[in-house]
Amino acid sequence: MKTIVCIIGTRPEAIKMAPVINALKKTDWARCVVIVTAQHRELLDSMLEWFDIAVDHDLNLMRAAQTPGELLGRMLPELESLLRQESADAVLAQGDTATTYGAAVAAFHTRIPFGHIEAGLRTYDLAHPFPEEGYRQMVSRISHWHFAPTQRDAEALRREGIAEDRIFVTGNTGIDALLDTVARLPPAPSMKNERIILLTAHRRESFGEPLRGVFKALRKIVEAIPDIVLRYPVHPNPQVQAAAREILSGHPRIDLIEPMDYVDFVAAMRDATLILTDSGGVQEEAPALGKPVLVLRETTERMDAVEQGHSILVGTDSKRLFDMLSKLLCEQESIKTLSKIGFPFGDGSAAIKIVNFLN
Repeated sequence: MKTIVCIIGTRPEAIKMAPVINALKKTDWARCVVIVTAQHRELLDSMLEWFDIAVDHDLNLMRAAQTPGELLGRMLPELESLLRQESADAVLAQGDTATTYGAAVAAFHTRIPFGHIEAGLRTYDLAHPFPEEGYRQMVSRISHWHFAPTQRDAEALRREGIAEDRIFVTGNTGIDALLDTVARLPPAPSMKNERIILLTAHRRESFGEPLRGVFKALRKIVEAIPDIVLRYPVHPNPQVQAAAREILSGHPRIDLIEPMDYVDFVAAMRDATLILTDSGGVQEEAPALGKPVLVLRETTERMDAVEQGHSILVGTDSKRLFDMLSKLLCEQESIKTLSKIGFPFGDGSAAIKIVNFLN
């Protein structure tokens, strides 16, 4: 039996690692060990329950107002000790968080092959997104296997000198998780003659005036079009909360709600007319549901969706965003062009491809 250690820290990691963990546990050749750093405690546990993931080691590292350096300083010794204790043959982690970076470094220090799931995403701008762009570039330097979601991501790795025999195009495991979740949802409710804009906005590079510009454009569009409802699960960061309350509160068709769990959010995406986001995961998932996306960032590492006509990179300029919203919501053909089901990031078979390779 090969011992494959899977390391998870945040809710998105749990979602995207769940298909891989569950596929490993169905094999007759792998012993799958799950380590949770709990970089995000309150958002993580519900995902572990939804996807039926049993945790072998919970480091419970989340602390209020901790810096990435403080988190990594506590994480690395514990991960290295557990990798030795479990006699790991391979380590897997997903994405570009502090946990992913810590997992890669711990595997490197203990000389255990590290497999990077969702490898090759790049903006080549270390400030956008920060600190994720830096983490994923550094992880690529010490990874043994690179599981790239798309050919674009694989090509980025090739340009950086990664050996061809270590790059594997698999699709994105987040689509595996999405399709599984959609299949388990109850039927959609009646929309009551309203169109819903679903918003997620939380990236730290947008804090301040960029985020305020987004909120002002959205308030203006809701006031201008009477059947539009804005639904915004407000991120708990105090800077986001303060700006949202100041600009968006007090309107009967603007719902400022608590952060949703993953299952409820998938249902909200399914029921939305249009999605505005600065989240990488939402950019991947929405095309599989046929939902048009406006990307509230100046750059994106997920250009496949833009180039295939599922999303538009609109940024955070208030006037530009308002004009784009007006066009999409008032011209039926404009939004219809974006509202097509597609799979630029995989068809739901990524986990099986990764597991079959590891055998």
